[in-house]
Amino acid sequence: MTIRPWQANDLPAFAAINADPDVRRYYYPSRLTRAESDAVVESCMRHLAEHGFGFLALERKADGALVGGAGLSWTDIVPGEPAVEIGWILARRFWREGYAREASLAWLAHGWSLGLRDIVGYTSEINSPSRALMAALGMRRDPADDFRDPTVPPDNPLSPHVLYKIGNPGGGTAATCPPAGPPL
Repeated sequence: MTIRPWQANDLPAFAAINADPDVRRYYYPSRLTRAESDAVVESCMRHLAEHGFGFLALERKADGALVGGAGLSWTDIVPGEPAVEIGWILARRFWREGYAREASLAWLAHGWSLGLRDIVGYTSEINSPSRALMAALGMRRDPADDFRDPTVPPDNPLSPHVLYKIGNPGGGTAATCPPAGPPL
């Protein structure tokens, strides 16, 4: 798999991923329009330019198919100070193939190389597949850190969120945004 910046020809395939109700089952809103999906990509590319990391495209080496997206991003919706989050979204046909794990391990290594002290992951409480991957990556959950996602209506079943964290095995030094560096 290749992790790379988004390209214009990724937009239709990524929009299809974001329009799939099974893929978006644990996301709010449940599905995105083409314009909303394109805006996500634009935001990801801005984040990459500003911070040296972001949510980027995942491409299957064998045939160049867009698997989905994954990466690191600054967030301020989790309890405490702003944090760097890890996340992923994959087309349904690529589920259970190891792509999310492979991309996540590469992104964790990149985050550690930037000197990040820790990385968080969060998802809706009912998203057992992503929770299982976070645990498999060595991320740990403290129920005291769980929260309601402020971007989701409070009465929505996706509102209760769990927070997982993992610390840099080398310690890390970056408490604030590291300088921009090369993308993966």
